[in-house]
Amino acid sequence: MNSSYAVPAVALVVLATVLVGAFGLRISRTTSDFYVASRTVGPRLNAAAISGEYLSAASFLGIAGLVLVQGPEMLWYPVGYTAGYLVLLLFVAAPLRRSGAYTLPDFAEARLSSQAVRRLAGAFVVGTGWLYLLPQLQGAGLTLTVLTGAPDSLGGLIVAVVVVAIVAAGGMRSITFVQAFQYWLKLTALLVPALFLILAWQGDGAPSRAFDEPATFRERSVVRVDDTLDLTLDRPLTVTVSGTIDGRAHDNDRLRLPAGTHRVEDGTRLTFAKGGDVPERDRGAGGDLSPSQAESRGERPLYATYGLILATFLGTMGLPHVVVRFYTSPHGVAARRTTVAVLGLIGAFYLLPPVYGALGRLYAPELTLSGDADAAVLLLPDRVIGGLGGDLLGALIAGGAFAAFLSTASGLTMAVAGVLTQDVLPSRGVRHFRLGTVLAMAVPLAASVLVGGLPVADAVGLAFAVSASSFCPLLVLGIWWRRLTPPGAAAGMLVGGGSALLAVAATMAGFPGAGALHALLAWPALWSVPLGFLTMVLVSLATPGRVPAGTAAILARFHLPEDLRAEVKA
Repeated sequence: MNSSYAVPAVALVVLATVLVGAFGLRISRTTSDFYVASRTVGPRLNAAAISGEYLSAASFLGIAGLVLVQGPEMLWYPVGYTAGYLVLLLFVAAPLRRSGAYTLPDFAEARLSSQAVRRLAGAFVVGTGWLYLLPQLQGAGLTLTVLTGAPDSLGGLIVAVVVVAIVAAGGMRSITFVQAFQYWLKLTALLVPALFLILAWQGDGAPSRAFDEPATFRERSVVRVDDTLDLTLDRPLTVTVSGTIDGRAHDNDRLRLPAGTHRVEDGTRLTFAKGGDVPERDRGAGGDLSPSQAESRGERPLYATYGLILATFLGTMGLPHVVVRFYTSPHGVAARRTTVAVLGLIGAFYLLPPVYGALGRLYAPELTLSGDADAAVLLLPDRVIGGLGGDLLGALIAGGAFAAFLSTASGLTMAVAGVLTQDVLPSRGVRHFRLGTVLAMAVPLAASVLVGGLPVADAVGLAFAVSASSFCPLLVLGIWWRRLTPPGAAAGMLVGGGSALLAVAATMAGFPGAGALHALLAWPALWSVPLGFLTMVLVSLATPGRVPAGTAAILARFHLPEDLRAEVKA
């Protein structure tokens, strides 16, 4: 990709983000403006802002990469991401707005009158937010590396600085305008190139079915293997090797590898002839940290599919940066209308990444071997169209990618900073909120430098699993079950969310590499979500005397429309 066009496009997006954020700063005056935009954001603006922050690095880059590597099975990712808003619409959106809370810990305290539950909820908000911020920073580093060859950490640092400046300066009022603007930018940045790519593909004579026909190299290709991997060959393959295969070093040697599995060490360069079949990477081998690559088509595809569906379907309602936006709605009806609009906006967007995944299999199949499948969206314009047109379309995509990182990172930083300010720092004023913003970004920025190798869509999927196992039971039972008690809520979050968090940590550490235990840890939602619900219910039933006084009045506030509540008070 020609960075002479892409780098200015990224710079323009960053500048536009700062200018839009400055507009929000001009009308941010009160503490309520900083936390919830004074609860005056209408459904259309709020829906665009929610869609802008929700469509993250996983949506813009990761889904296309997973479809490229794994095929149509990975379409469960966008389906689950979108369908999660149905659950949010039916069970959570309006009651959550009527709770009058600023954050999820505020909701927990209002419902259960317990400081201990509030602090525990705050800890999970911070942990989930940091886990979700990590792939945004990694995705920004990948994008800038593809564009310019800069170090991986530079892109994440740019995103961190811009996001901290916007959030600390204008709070929720500012990032509302930023995220709404960035949704339409991201949609345009994928839609316009996709139309040109499809037209070029139709006139290129490429195979008509990307996944029914074996992937082949359309030209002589050199692939550098960055991480040790195993190649599984169904038939002998002739390839030129510079590096180490099966423990033997080669220097630009032409080899004929027999059918079977071959270990390729990191740093090895493989040169494939034009028209040759793309060998299959043995998923999960060689220290691969990707749970989707290890399990989707591998040992336990059905378990992986259901684990993915449950995590994305139920995890949406507990994502701190999504939930906090519903507090900005004027009333419960507006919160429901916002959710309906979000379904349409993100549903339209998610039609596009699979197109890039399918075209990537035709025009950039070597990315499945190099481990850079997340870069498919960025590289396709140059591969398919080339020339000035490809450079300009690539620049548009690069700008949209940075908008994805900035919008999601700003929402997450806002949510985490709100909790840190409310529950950790000694004061709840605007000055301490700005300090909380810096702390909210510092930890994931440091982690992004130290942790690598996990595809962005998988990292986000793991964050969804933690959210689904901790906050989904708290919200659903807290809103709809009057017998929930503080001990029950605390135990459910600790057991469900804690077990999912441990599974996430083990998966990111690469333990275990394969087998049934790996499947259970890579996709924990299938057992951790029921465990969280069951623990919450059983402990609450065992502590009936701990049901907070005034629970009936609190639930009435959650469920009665605002006008009716005012009439009852009158």
